[in-house]
Amino acid sequence: MRASPKPLILVVEDEYELAKVISIHLEEAGMQSQVYDRSALALKFLKRNFANLMLLDINLPDQSGFALMEELKTNDISIPTIFLTGNAIESNKVKGLDMGGDDYITKPFSYAELVARIRAVLRRAETKADFNVAKNIRTLDAPFAFCGAKITPERLEIDFPDGAVVKLGRKELGILAYLDANKGSVITRKALIHAVWGLHADVKSRSLDQYIVKVRELFNKHGISLDAFRTVHGVGYIFEPDKP
Repeated sequence: MRASPKPLILVVEDEYELAKVISIHLEEAGMQSQVYDRSALALKFLKRNFANLMLLDINLPDQSGFALMEELKTNDISIPTIFLTGNAIESNKVKGLDMGGDDYITKPFSYAELVARIRAVLRRAETKADFNVAKNIRTLDAPFAFCGAKITPERLEIDFPDGAVVKLGRKELGILAYLDANKGSVITRKALIHAVWGLHADVKSRSLDQYIVKVRELFNKHGISLDAFRTVHGVGYIFEPDKP
């Protein structure tokens, strides 16, 4: 049986000795770590790579951990985060959690407790991911109408006016959900890929085209024209269901 991959923990901490000791304890707990002492370096890494969780100091040499969290949001990068800092001010703790932090640990701390909290956040993140259908839609999301058909994310099904109920693939569902959420706006191919597959997905335009063809063929098969979903040459697409 193949062993489960070790979770990668990104340690963003400018105290060298502390970061080194944290890495040792993470390794002993069956995890691997990547250490950076600047927020810019951590951001550069996350733009190109995946990590399971980030331990983030608030006070960094180049900018605050809070500023890094804002940059991650701007770049559509989502990663479970535990603030790890000597700053025990309650307002900062509230701010960190309100920004999307999953936990807040003040120094000094027990390494056994740190590992336990990391595992707890990883479990919650894994459970949350179970509801993901595509990057932009979950099974918990409400049903929505699309050109006369009813789409139910919870069951990955589409109900057509002719009475047919058809199972939808995850990516097809993600595409339809993104089109529905962006009616009347020009959608670039890159934006659609990033929305459905994720920012770091290596998906070619030809693969997207194949999914678009499948969606069109499915609706045509059940008597619904997708003339409202048009290609914008050299750019991407536009969905205008209310336009005559």
